[in-house]
Amino acid sequence: MSTIPTVLGLRENWPQFTLLVIINGFVGGMIGLERTLLPELAEQEFGLVARTALLSFIVVFGVSKAFTNYFTGALANRVGRKNLLVYGWLFGLPVPLILMFAPSWNYIVLANVLLGINQGLCWSSTVVMKIDLVGEKNRGLAMGINESAGYLSIALVAFGTGYLASRYGIRPYPFLMGAGFAVIGLVGSIFLVKDTASHVKLETGRSGQQKLLNVFWDTTFAHSNLGAVTQAGLVNNLNDGMVWGLLPVLLSLKGFSLEQIGVIVATYPAVWGVGQLFTGALADKYCKKRLLFYGMFLQGVAIVLFPWAIAFWHFMTISALLGLGTAVVYPTFLAAIASDTHPEQRAASMGVFRFWRDLGYAIGALLTGILADWVGIYPSILVVGGLTIFSALIIQFRMACQKKNTTSQPVGLIKQLV
Repeated sequence: MSTIPTVLGLRENWPQFTLLVIINGFVGGMIGLERTLLPELAEQEFGLVARTALLSFIVVFGVSKAFTNYFTGALANRVGRKNLLVYGWLFGLPVPLILMFAPSWNYIVLANVLLGINQGLCWSSTVVMKIDLVGEKNRGLAMGINESAGYLSIALVAFGTGYLASRYGIRPYPFLMGAGFAVIGLVGSIFLVKDTASHVKLETGRSGQQKLLNVFWDTTFAHSNLGAVTQAGLVNNLNDGMVWGLLPVLLSLKGFSLEQIGVIVATYPAVWGVGQLFTGALADKYCKKRLLFYGMFLQGVAIVLFPWAIAFWHFMTISALLGLGTAVVYPTFLAAIASDTHPEQRAASMGVFRFWRDLGYAIGALLTGILADWVGIYPSILVVGGLTIFSALIIQFRMACQKKNTTSQPVGLIKQLV
């Protein structure tokens, strides 16, 4: 019996790639369940007023996802990408049920621990598997398609839950679709997804990329490009955590209806999602440093504008600008990490990057929650915008444009400055 030869490339592996895109859409939909409703649920049904308490669900989500990302990367070669994807869906199954029937806020926090594990295992696995399939040529495009599917799903579900809640109440109906996402994702992962170990083996034989001496330390800081990308990833999700937790509250204070809040909140990930279909391919053609700088800078400017907005169209425009900035950086983050790591270390390095990036959710929720309780919502938003602009400057002064067909060397900060 003949076996199908392993080849690299987006076109050559389109059936499996498309399947992973669809599954990642269901992964994103699981986050979309909470995007509009949880801040309202916290205040209306559980009486939480303090911002730090209200944002506790984002803190536990960020921490559990961050650590799961790290172990997913570390175990990917040993356990197998497909197995980790299946395990992730098993953790996701109870989440919609808990959100529908939770008798106290502690159950909502528990649901977000499980959701963080689900996202860490499933999203990380699909990202790494797509990079494995396409090889070096179309990494940016592949990541753009992958992240687009995930964040378009977040936007659609965030809008859908806001619409349903405005007509039928916050619980249980808006969360029902999550049960379908989890079941379909699990069944598809078990019976249709194939592992990509043979693709990793093939690319390893062709790669001239040097291995990192210490994957965790180099990805976190010591390698100038990887370290610059990692800090920007953390700040990106720090500001996303702020938008997730405080934007619905800010809009509620401005007098917008739940349906209007759903539209504004959905605009940001919608532009983020659609934009990545185009911006992902830019990372294959243009300097990743420049894309990351302009994207992070645009994010920072948009966030600083939020406190000054008044009308509905003001918030829609700012949300679109924030989504555009994020669309530029998100697939570029992953393409840059993949470009500067050896194929055998790619999953581990990606896991370290995603560990710090998603820890940004927890840091952002804690920082903005404490600041909002201490000095108010507006100053906390301005602080996050300033941090995002500062992160763009780190990219500008620390990162270098990657040259095609050359091997990147780990460069320490002191050496680079000299």
